[in-house]
Amino acid sequence: MAIREIVPYTDKFIRKQSKPVKVFDENLWELLDDMQETLDTVKGAGLSAVQVGVLKRVFIININNIKMEFINPVITKKSGEQYKKEGCLSVPNNFNYVKRPQTVTVTAFDRYGNKFTLTCEDWTAVCVCHENDHLDGILFVDKICVPPDGKAED
Repeated sequence: MAIREIVPYTDKFIRKQSKPVKVFDENLWELLDDMQETLDTVKGAGLSAVQVGVLKRVFIININNIKMEFINPVITKKSGEQYKKEGCLSVPNNFNYVKRPQTVTVTAFDRYGNKFTLTCEDWTAVCVCHENDHLDGILFVDKICVPPDGKAED
């Protein structure tokens, strides 16, 4: 495993569209393992492959020491809304409110090519949406908003 360099928001690469994973092999596993080691080192909540210079539809999250890998994710359902402060490893020292769904359902594959569906809410839903946006070249700073009175959560 290796710690990979995080691509900064100033690099045009971070805005590129990621490509679907077609082969589930040792190269993918190495990428996932490197991403996890990188995320553990920088103490983030999530990391997409594009953030480490790889244009593949892959992201990982680590919420409360629960580590999840998402390959070729598709958000199939969204409901509710929440406003939470977000940050990003590619946009250091910048935290702002973003409106996200309260609950999302995502279908994806694990590292072995097994399909799964997960419904998540609250902070996990935020992280899934944030990382999934990276796969389409979207950064949280594109979605900064002012929450309505009484709706903001830190």
